[in-house]
Amino acid sequence: MRLLATVFIYLFLYHFPAYEKITWQENRKLTWADFKAEQKPQNDFVASTSSGITFSYSFTFSEGNLQYETSVSSNFYPLESWYNPKEVTPYILQHEQVHFDISELHARILKKSIQEYSFSKNIKNEMNALYNKTEISRRAMQDKFDAETNHSKNREKEKQWEAYVARQLKAYEKWR
Repeated sequence: MRLLATVFIYLFLYHFPAYEKITWQENRKLTWADFKAEQKPQNDFVASTSSGITFSYSFTFSEGNLQYETSVSSNFYPLESWYNPKEVTPYILQHEQVHFDISELHARILKKSIQEYSFSKNIKNEMNALYNKTEISRRAMQDKFDAETNHSKNREKEKQWEAYVARQLKAYEKWR
């Protein structure tokens, strides 16, 4: 059984490259070289960032006491992210970075939610509910960012959003 699991992990990690990821780091900003998917010319956009939160947990009950561990991170997915090299600028790259930063913000929000929650014996459902609530919020914020900035075309709103997301990341620094 262990050999079968090892073979599955090998196949999953090495033969399905769509799962390549870059984990968010404060001092590591996106570059155009990170965007590896083929351009999607049918879109009106010049670039697209695929990012999100990965989340896992484990738990045990020992003598009636709950013990759990979690792992939460935000990731950028290069093989699902693309750009049009003829139309992009450093300004557009910054817009795409804010999308990634919004995912990181929500990873921190999830960590805070988990830390502050009093779990019961129904921990599976409770953990999943916290994740789902955070994911809905993350997606809504991504959509609102694009709507209010008109996909980066409204430079004044873009500046406001950049400052807002930076302030929020700072406010959730403890859960980095």
